[in-house]
Amino acid sequence: MLKIGVVGVGHLGKHHARIFSELENCQLVGIYDKIPERAKEIATQYGVLSFKSYEEMLSVVDAVDVAATTTYHFDLAKPALEKGCHVFLEKPITSTEKQAEELINIAAEKKLKIQVGHIERFNPVIMQTASEINNPMFIESHRLAPFTPRGSDVPVVLDLMIHDIDLIMSFIPYEIKEIRASGVGILTPSIDIANARLEFENGAIANVTASRISMKRERKIRFFQKDAYISVDFQNKKVFLLKKSPKLMSILPQILSGDTNFSVEDMVDMQEITAQDSGKDALTMELESFVDSILKDKRPIVDGADGKRALEVALKIMDIINR
Repeated sequence: MLKIGVVGVGHLGKHHARIFSELENCQLVGIYDKIPERAKEIATQYGVLSFKSYEEMLSVVDAVDVAATTTYHFDLAKPALEKGCHVFLEKPITSTEKQAEELINIAAEKKLKIQVGHIERFNPVIMQTASEINNPMFIESHRLAPFTPRGSDVPVVLDLMIHDIDLIMSFIPYEIKEIRASGVGILTPSIDIANARLEFENGAIANVTASRISMKRERKIRFFQKDAYISVDFQNKKVFLLKKSPKLMSILPQILSGDTNFSVEDMVDMQEITAQDSGKDALTMELESFVDSILKDKRPIVDGADGKRALEVALKIMDIINR
């Protein structure tokens, strides 16, 4: 049975601890937090240890889940890997590309797993729709949220936009050749709203918008590809799928000749899909996959290299905006 410790039990970490305490193929050994009272509270809730030091935790676990602030990711992950522990890191993987590279190298040398918390890969609507997404040539995403202090210590690019950056790059396996971006800070000294245009080597374009000062909450992504349009609504767990009708070619000459006796339904097949309820939320599936990758010795669905690529693009976007 895999022994796991959770580091940082704030807004996200407390949910990580709860899920690990419920999984059958692992054991939540204990909690470490820089606020001892907080660690003790969550540890007591799940009947596990509250470690007085991080080093004490590392000596008795096989893996650690780092849900602390991004600033501390590298300093927490490095000693864990050096001690021989697998590591789950909330997104973004680290604060810098250099830090991410160092962690990846240590993990490779010691044959350990790193998984990064890009949770949208495990969103039921994406998992159910992924097979329909094939060589998209234009992608448009909007991730909007009202302002909250949580997460405002980093730019919106690292807080929200990076989710869509990772998702887009998972569907377009080509290098990015050009980035254009703009953004501004409104309520904080950092970037609160941003837009980026990513152009890939194969000609695909992604237009990505993120805001944490919106009046409404919206999480949508749209894929345009040959013969199909796919609109994914993360928030309402729905997908709108539009495909060219098989009979379109047979009626096209009549349409082009001016025949108006055809409706949109004659030309396209439209389908609305509601994500099936598996009884598990995305976070549970994400943490289950981390445990599974260790026990079965397979590549994590979102490994360190994926996390580093998303971070690199996010940092380039921020650099362009700042300049």
